[in-house]
Amino acid sequence: MTRGCGVWAGSPGWLIKKGSATWRTLFVRYLCEAADMSTSSEVSVTWPQALAWRLERQLLDPLGSESVTGVVRRLGAVLSMDESLAELAVRTRCATSRPGQLAKALAEGTIIKAFAFRGSMHYLSPEDGGIYLALRSAGRQWELPSWVEYYELTASDWPDFRAAVRDALSGGPLTVVELGEVLTKRRVYRHLKPVFDEGAWTLIKPLTWQGDMSFGPPRDGQHTFQRLDTNPRWHGIPDVDDAGPRAIVAYLRTYGPATLDHVQYWLGNGLSAGSKRLNTWFSGLGDRLVAVDVDGTAAYVARDDVDALETAPPSEAVRFLPGHDQWVMGPGTKDVHVTPPSRRDLITRKANPVVVGGVVCGTWARNGDELTVTWLDERQRPDKPIKQEAARLAGILGRDLHVRLTP
Repeated sequence: MTRGCGVWAGSPGWLIKKGSATWRTLFVRYLCEAADMSTSSEVSVTWPQALAWRLERQLLDPLGSESVTGVVRRLGAVLSMDESLAELAVRTRCATSRPGQLAKALAEGTIIKAFAFRGSMHYLSPEDGGIYLALRSAGRQWELPSWVEYYELTASDWPDFRAAVRDALSGGPLTVVELGEVLTKRRVYRHLKPVFDEGAWTLIKPLTWQGDMSFGPPRDGQHTFQRLDTNPRWHGIPDVDDAGPRAIVAYLRTYGPATLDHVQYWLGNGLSAGSKRLNTWFSGLGDRLVAVDVDGTAAYVARDDVDALETAPPSEAVRFLPGHDQWVMGPGTKDVHVTPPSRRDLITRKANPVVVGGVVCGTWARNGDELTVTWLDERQRPDKPIKQEAARLAGILGRDLHVRLTP
């Protein structure tokens, strides 16, 4: 039975709204069964086990021996709207690190920076970053009528425009203003001068999505852009139907066990990949994925990770993470197993989380050399591990911090 032009589906006694979490789960289950992919749980674990395994995958317990480049590649993407938070997100996952290594890696091309998830600036690896940019560019936003009308660039104009941008950057990195000055010397792009004078941030986003350019090292406090295809580590933008399954597996290997809604949140909402594409890619992975029962929640992991997940002991690790760290943003702040509902508003507003065993149990804030830790959980506050983690944070920041515990 269908009702309301396909908005509802099911039998008369069981109507499910199309697009809801239940609808997506049942639809993908149907696709999985059609592809002969098992949907019954092969493994059962607890949430403390699942989070402990995820902590290990995200280099948080134990701390990783990876370089900053390796950390970025493991996480898939690191938000870089605030450089101090981005550096802390990376360094807090390293057993040893030094200030400035993230900026050095960008300058050397071992990491890249582009507009990616939710249109924000992210650090990506040049080897894997293209899979996320392929998904982000698949919607071809620059071909929307509103874009064509505003920028006076049709779909057929974009190949030449992209080539002109790459040509302009052939001499080295340019600021947005400098890029605009070069481009608008050409009669065909003279009409874009007011756009570049105002910053042109919206216009240039598709140029990073399509791999024409990425952020270069900052100059005098200003962002610069450079050609991406001159980076020898850059693997390019793969076909979207190649990139999609790879992106799903990469997500599950770092942020799993994850539900179908988690995948939709990360790749659908984050990159505008589209539910239909995601469902098809997911079902097409077949026995490369394993269904996991996590205390009654149906989730998935990559088959290669099942043994490590099953044997993972719960973690008691205390970690001080920066606001909007991938630990909370990867699954989303709606995930109650990581961010309890009473703490969601704080974490969404960029509070720095104190995580214990993978669960947000408090927040931390620094004012000069005073570090205030606010405990928000019902369990007993682990004062000694908190002070040990505070000392580690002090070492990363190069400050002699005085800890104040509240309440």
